[in-house]
Amino acid sequence: SRRSSWLLLAPLLTPPVPVITAPPCSLCPEGAHRFQWIRNLVPEFGISSSHVKVLSSPAEFYELLKVQIKAAKQRVVMASLYLGTGLLEQELVDCLEETLEKSLQAKGSPDLRVSILLDYTRGSRGRKNSRTMLIPLLQRFPQQVRVSLFHTPNLRGLLRLLIPERFNETIGLQHIKVYLFDDNVILSGANLSDLYFTNRQDRYVLLRDSPEIADFFTELVDAIGDVSLQLQQDDTVQMMEGMVHPYQGDKVAYCEIANRRVMEVINSARTRQELLHAKTFHSSQPCSSLLSQQGSQASGSLKPEPDTWIYPLIQMKPFGIQIDEMVTETLLTEAERDARVYLTTGYFNLTQAYMDLILGTRAEYRILLASPEVNGFFGAKGVAGAIPAAYVYIERQFYSEVCYLQQQERVQLQEYSRTGWTFHAKGLWLYLAGSDLPCLTLIGSPNFGYRSVHRDLEAQVAIVTENKALQQQLHQEQEQLYLCSGVVSTSTFEQPNRYVKLWVKLVTPLIKNFF
Repeated sequence: SRRSSWLLLAPLLTPPVPVITAPPCSLCPEGAHRFQWIRNLVPEFGISSSHVKVLSSPAEFYELLKVQIKAAKQRVVMASLYLGTGLLEQELVDCLEETLEKSLQAKGSPDLRVSILLDYTRGSRGRKNSRTMLIPLLQRFPQQVRVSLFHTPNLRGLLRLLIPERFNETIGLQHIKVYLFDDNVILSGANLSDLYFTNRQDRYVLLRDSPEIADFFTELVDAIGDVSLQLQQDDTVQMMEGMVHPYQGDKVAYCEIANRRVMEVINSARTRQELLHAKTFHSSQPCSSLLSQQGSQASGSLKPEPDTWIYPLIQMKPFGIQIDEMVTETLLTEAERDARVYLTTGYFNLTQAYMDLILGTRAEYRILLASPEVNGFFGAKGVAGAIPAAYVYIERQFYSEVCYLQQQERVQLQEYSRTGWTFHAKGLWLYLAGSDLPCLTLIGSPNFGYRSVHRDLEAQVAIVTENKALQQQLHQEQEQLYLCSGVVSTSTFEQPNRYVKLWVKLVTPLIKNFF
């Protein structure tokens, strides 16, 4: 079909890659794993599955953050939408202060660097906000702490002056969530706010002792930090010396610089990892790669062969970077008959392209979304209070389309519902035909919606594994989430609490690209 043929082209990349699903390494045995084409686009990090831990609860996530901050010696890098202002968030800031204090007491010059990246509009909301939470750290440790506030280049001029607080967040955000401590990396969809530490369900994965992955995300956050506003000790912000301003400077120039900085990080890591791959598996000796592996293992110089591969997928449409979108669309295109795709999103508002692929391909889909009561906007004040109803309307339209195409068996919608909780989990698990366990998952910040693809800065990783124990962990994670759900049917929308007012139906098509 026309769509899949252009999907397999990658004109967006420098250097140009003809077909992205072509095997990347002619020397590697065929079928080492079927997702190796992803490394044509991004760096591939081979690791041992024993370094991957899947977490399941907000409390576990919060405790891990505190433990990791306290143990950090070289670096703490945290990217999030915002930092909340409650007691739990204050405790995180206190942990940071304690660790920085310890590093100052240590002999010689303090090694610890703390870099925090948040969104400017979300982090500046209200009198007490993310900025006021972090200023004491900046004042106390000016040499060691950096706080960057990303401001979308699309919010500028008259629009910026007229659009009120909160509403200005609809234009574009820094949405990436990465929490990194020395060589340990936590990837999640969760923000740094008390809800995400208590009763807002998300997903979290810890990659332990993974220096190359930690370096990559440090460089990525640095690159975005360099094109962001820098928070000063007096709560003002300024750009770094010589940097184009995101909303006062020339937009095209700003986006070009940002594109260059981020693509540099991706491409240099890709080159680094390719060289490492060549050195490890195709060293110049004539003997097979396996023998050279065993030989060098005997001398203790090489890690065990990896059974798990991590691919960072970046999406920054304002800067013309669309890697995550390309990989996700290709995965959905390539998923064959009898494969099962479990896809989850806190906000069900799929792009047209993703919807077309789900409705037009052969794999089975189980789509988990928030019921209105566990939607993060439920009970919100003003116009935002109508957002859950708009989601219900979008869900209903999609369900009608599924029924019209008689795909109800193949494409099932399920609603997450849990008293006293909200739902923010996003991602995907892929089960190949005939397999009871997933071999690939996507985890990170994107919601598969219009915003994630077009407006915000997003990052997730594809984790591909051949290890049964890790596949089991991922399967249990999926099962645990889906257990709290009910299958959507026609009667779902007949319940009185699903009544959508006419005005909501009328405005939804106009505003669906903003939430």
